[in-house]
Amino acid sequence: MSYNLAERLGFLKRVVEREIHHLRYSSDSVFASPFTEERAARLGEDEALAEKLEAYTSRFCRLQDTTGDKLLPLWLRALGEKTGAVADNLDRAEKLGMLDSADKWLEIRQTRNQMIHEYIESPQVLADALNTAHGYQETLIAFAHAMLSDAKRRNLLE
Repeated sequence: MSYNLAERLGFLKRVVEREIHHLRYSSDSVFASPFTEERAARLGEDEALAEKLEAYTSRFCRLQDTTGDKLLPLWLRALGEKTGAVADNLDRAEKLGMLDSADKWLEIRQTRNQMIHEYIESPQVLADALNTAHGYQETLIAFAHAMLSDAKRRNLLE
């Protein structure tokens, strides 16, 4: 493995660990009490909640993007695997035991899109998407940790 690849992998490890930390912090704040349709409907007048929610959705999306679009292809290249379209990379990660289900990852991606695109029109859609995302949060984190642990076990990073 080239030094540049190892260096990039180490950089992404630090980024992902920081993103996980920030996501958990925001999650604890948003989900300290159940996120209901009523809470979602109050976002227009509750600026503090809106800000916490914006931080959570942004951090969730960022971690998913970093993990799926950056860490996954880099980890595959470090293993000497071919990389391709996201769906192909996810299938390969599933076959290599890093991800329980590539289809589940695509469901998480769909939830992500609902959180950032549909909430203005429907508090119920937002509440459902947020609660679904919260349920997927540990799956997302576990996928990132699995690749990083595998890379460390293979001496691809320190």
